[in-house]
Amino acid sequence: MLRSWSQLTLAFLSCCCSAVADVGDFAPCLQFFYSSWPPKGLPGTPICQRYNNNYQFATLYSRPRRSPWFSAYVYTVPTGKRPSSSWKFEPQLAHPEANGNMIPFPPGPLDQNVVESQAVNPDYINSSYTRGHLNPSSHHHTHEGRSSTFTLTNVVPQKCGSNDGPWENLEQTVNQTLAAYCLGQAYVVTGVIPYRSDEHWLRNHRVAVPEYMWSAYCCPKYNDSLPDHLKTHFPTYAAVGRNDPNSTEEIVPVNKTVKKAFRGYDVREMALETLEMYLKDRFSSVIRVFYQSCSASD
Repeated sequence: MLRSWSQLTLAFLSCCCSAVADVGDFAPCLQFFYSSWPPKGLPGTPICQRYNNNYQFATLYSRPRRSPWFSAYVYTVPTGKRPSSSWKFEPQLAHPEANGNMIPFPPGPLDQNVVESQAVNPDYINSSYTRGHLNPSSHHHTHEGRSSTFTLTNVVPQKCGSNDGPWENLEQTVNQTLAAYCLGQAYVVTGVIPYRSDEHWLRNHRVAVPEYMWSAYCCPKYNDSLPDHLKTHFPTYAAVGRNDPNSTEEIVPVNKTVKKAFRGYDVREMALETLEMYLKDRFSSVIRVFYQSCSASD
């Protein structure tokens, strides 16, 4: 007979409770930040995302929103196809004594501690939103690294017109640019911008929907022979994408000539300083994404 999800979760915790905690402190995973320096200015719960006993990336999580503010990772040239991975959750958000590894959602009734602490699969069903990766599987070399991105603590509600359109194009462009011209490690941070007022939620009012998504990278060592159109893309680069076709156009203008399915989901490239200006305006706090704007020597 299949055991319930609660029984499976408790069994997992009982055999792994001696593990070091990976929620509440970025100290175990500072390697995913340039100069071991996490972005400053945003409140939230740090998560060192661990899969198969290996740290894969870092996330700043918002418990009230049941979604991340940002995920940070080191880009590696990808190989292989997108994995058919099962969606996972972070057990320590629900049970502080749990093992630090993310685990797949077991079958059976939902553990209510998990339901209260984070998003679960039913939140997205029939919601009109996709599960939008902040740390995309396509930016990782190993199968384990790609599989680790399929955790609901790394995704936000993202409209299909963004996820399958301009935002996917941005991820591919960053992929090609870093693979071709970044000579050392490339540090990427991808996050969200909430609505200025009247927070938007999935249909069950549990998971907050962002108005915009943003991404920035820091590549301090790069090829000097850059083509002209990429000379402003190093050592830093940033972009903001629309997640609501009805948003105003102060941050990202709308290209009305694009295919209708993708109209209103435009992505605007910008300097890191410009991104931080928009983040400061929306969060009413000074936000710094990279240590010394990625200008410090290693």
